[in-house]
Amino acid sequence: MTAAPDAVAVPPALRRGSGATDDGAAWLTRLPDLVDRARTRWGLRLEAPFPAGTTAWTAPARTADGSDAVVKIVCPHPEAAAEAAGLRAWAGRGAAELLDHDAGTWTLLLRRARPGHGLEADPELAERRPAVRVDLAAELLGRLHAVDRADDVPKLADLAADQAALLRERGQRFAGPLGADPGLVADAAALLEELPRGGRRALLHGDLNPGNVLADDGAGRRRWLAIDPKPVLGDAAFDAWPVLTQVGEPFAEEDPVGTLRAHTRVLCATAGLETDRVAAWALARSCESALWRAAKQGDRDGARAELAQARAWARLA
Repeated sequence: MTAAPDAVAVPPALRRGSGATDDGAAWLTRLPDLVDRARTRWGLRLEAPFPAGTTAWTAPARTADGSDAVVKIVCPHPEAAAEAAGLRAWAGRGAAELLDHDAGTWTLLLRRARPGHGLEADPELAERRPAVRVDLAAELLGRLHAVDRADDVPKLADLAADQAALLRERGQRFAGPLGADPGLVADAAALLEELPRGGRRALLHGDLNPGNVLADDGAGRRRWLAIDPKPVLGDAAFDAWPVLTQVGEPFAEEDPVGTLRAHTRVLCATAGLETDRVAAWALARSCESALWRAAKQGDRDGARAELAQARAWARLA
């Protein structure tokens, strides 16, 4: 007999995220069965789910042998399809350790990071300059990028080509209403096609924002681990943009371009990246994100803000 949907607590963020789509709402009705399958498969004792997360149900757990773990059940979507493959390739070197994977239900069993707070939530680091947190994230990028191959992971060139086509189409519809510079949008689309042809090949996280960088003291000393990857293979400079835009508040500074320049130099020196390529990717990704926001979320104010960020990156690129 199938359990009722209310048998599993669903955090509000997940309901507002994937649960707000037709496919996501249908997935939520299956979630109790998916949770029960994970519990049975691995002999788990589950606690209440974590409140964060818009595309997956995650909860702390104890395995049958007492190991501290996290079960993650993903609402199927293309960006997450290679998550297990990427984690398997990293094998705990810089990323959360994958203990097991149920591919048929998009369920991952991960070793839990403790204390597990994000990079921007660390009380000691909050007392220091944002550049210190940028440097820590850059060190993590270096560890992740030491892996340069993985099975069943898409290529950045294919992803970027699709984004370039969408950016041009969305630019035709939204550049005028947003007051966007058509030349900037055209440059961003061209960069999405050109940049993947060069750079240093690495296994990329794809979304290394500060919330996806967790504190882990499991080895007896503080280290930082990446979670929630959207893995692709390609130019390592692609990965820097979320860190540089979301650590601290660079665009609220008196001199945003100067702050971005300083943080980019710190990151590139530690992660071994080229500043020009990092800035070019940031320009392209800011434009792509802005037009996605306008087209998919109807958030024109947010799109204008991201276009302003893209103009700042253009001054560096």
